[in-house]
Amino acid sequence: MGRFKISKQDTFIDMTPMSDVMVLLLTFFMLTATFVKEEPVKVNAPQSLSEVKIPENNLLTIFVSPEGKVFMNMDNEKTQLAMAEKMQEKEHINLSDAQLKEFSKVPTFGCPADVLGSWIDLGDRRNEFLTGSAEAGIPCDSVNDELKLWVAAAREANGENMHIAIKGDKATPYKHIKRVMDSLRAIDESRYNLLTNKKGSED
Repeated sequence: MGRFKISKQDTFIDMTPMSDVMVLLLTFFMLTATFVKEEPVKVNAPQSLSEVKIPENNLLTIFVSPEGKVFMNMDNEKTQLAMAEKMQEKEHINLSDAQLKEFSKVPTFGCPADVLGSWIDLGDRRNEFLTGSAEAGIPCDSVNDELKLWVAAAREANGENMHIAIKGDKATPYKHIKRVMDSLRAIDESRYNLLTNKKGSED
């Protein structure tokens, strides 16, 4: 008895619609993603039940380490450059144009104004200075309060819509946080947020 021959048929699946969907999803996530600046100085914020979200634009963040050292950043290069230019205009710092441009790109800064230029010139070794040098941290005390100069310059450069947030480590003694708040109060900055992690979330 003869055997039946079944002709083989190639199965073709058109992947074009799936490719279109993947490209659209990728584009969506790229356009809506918010990039978080690297924090060379790690601050592990305490937990709370508050769910109030702070604005993500035009935000000045002040970091306070457990040792009481103060660091800062603005949320983007444009606002950070505007703050530095205002400090330059007020003659609180003295940077070249190249240093100003480089300063606008640093994720976090924190050192006395008189060594800011040499800190910028450190390049890849800036983080080592912030985490290991005794000179690290923006002065913030009754003798030398440079923090209020930076905040005042940021306010003047970036307008009334600029928001201020303080992020202290959960191991930071309250006296260090109070020192920062006293510095803000000295320039009539009474509205700011204290950043915390949501209770129950991972550190």
